[in-house]
Amino acid sequence: MKSNFTDFPLLEKKNKTYPLFYPYIAKSSIKSMQTVLKSRWIGQGPLVDDFEKVFKNKFAKNNECVAVGSGTDALHLAFILANIRKNDEVICPLFTCTATNIPLLYIGAKIKFADIDPKTMNVSIEHIKKLITKKTKAIIFVNYGGVPCDLEELNKLKNKHNLLLIQDAAQSLGSKFKNKDITNYADFTIFSFQAIKHITSGDGGLLSFKDKKLLDAARRIRWFGIDRIKKQGGTWENDIKEVGYKYQMTDLGARLLLDTLKEYKKITTHRKKIFDIYKKILSKNKNIKILDTTNLLLTNSHWLCTIITDKREFLQKKLRKLNIETNQVHFRNDRYSIFDKFVINKKFPNMDLYEDKYLVIPLNHKISTKDAYFISNSINRILK
Repeated sequence: MKSNFTDFPLLEKKNKTYPLFYPYIAKSSIKSMQTVLKSRWIGQGPLVDDFEKVFKNKFAKNNECVAVGSGTDALHLAFILANIRKNDEVICPLFTCTATNIPLLYIGAKIKFADIDPKTMNVSIEHIKKLITKKTKAIIFVNYGGVPCDLEELNKLKNKHNLLLIQDAAQSLGSKFKNKDITNYADFTIFSFQAIKHITSGDGGLLSFKDKKLLDAARRIRWFGIDRIKKQGGTWENDIKEVGYKYQMTDLGARLLLDTLKEYKKITTHRKKIFDIYKKILSKNKNIKILDTTNLLLTNSHWLCTIITDKREFLQKKLRKLNIETNQVHFRNDRYSIFDKFVINKKFPNMDLYEDKYLVIPLNHKISTKDAYFISNSINRILK
């Protein structure tokens, strides 16, 4: 399905604007980056190792962690380690950033798109059940906006049908289920540190996985298939036995992330405060629904605040006149020609229903509580 709606361009900077996204850079990074720039290592070096250890301890205690150049790199690496091959059948979310599904095109896998759950815009578990066949190898799912999918139900399907679970947590850093890290509930979990995520290295990513036996292979594939430890230890004649990629993180990126992780609680506390103001004010409006977790055992990490309204385009135009930047951010993947062969004669009624109704409003550290009240009250006035 190809939408006729034209996306709005970025809002021009004016005296007072309310940006949809804004990268968070710790003040300490200005000084610490100078130290890295003066060092021997600006590419992949010891700081990447340090970041992996800190991240593992904070978000993935029971898993192994390998830092890479982007969330997309992490996804491709996950698919390789999961042994997804050409024509293998995988179930994927229809509604997501294309980065979730494009690496499957590198491999030549057979994509089976699943519709959305209208309560969260996450993948529909009920639709997934209908898509599973004896040929299904994995379920790939995204935690949209910071709200985790129903991890309990997904694990029931995994165990019943002997499937792999690959979790795209690019938007859900720090989310939990039953007070445990979401990394506990998937075979592979990827994170993104792209410019506008909770924490950023400009661009970057990380793959977390349960099977510790895959660690050496993950590290080799991240670096051309070369065993860097042996190479740096003086063993230059070691063979390359698998196709690798240039997917490493750099020490420059790792330094930014290590600095920002120290302020992670401050970042997430502020985002929750802004989200809660939106929810409090906008919940009074019968013309608006706010997407949030519907299961109290699942925690929202508040990367996006998405509202649903029948007057989405009208609202967006009015907000733009107030210098409030909004957009739809992610789109259904069947609007893109590269996925055409996977959607022939397929229907996605829930996505059709929400196609022109969802809108993301500003949620970042540049939005103050005063701004949040102004934005939410403005929305209520427009849609009264």
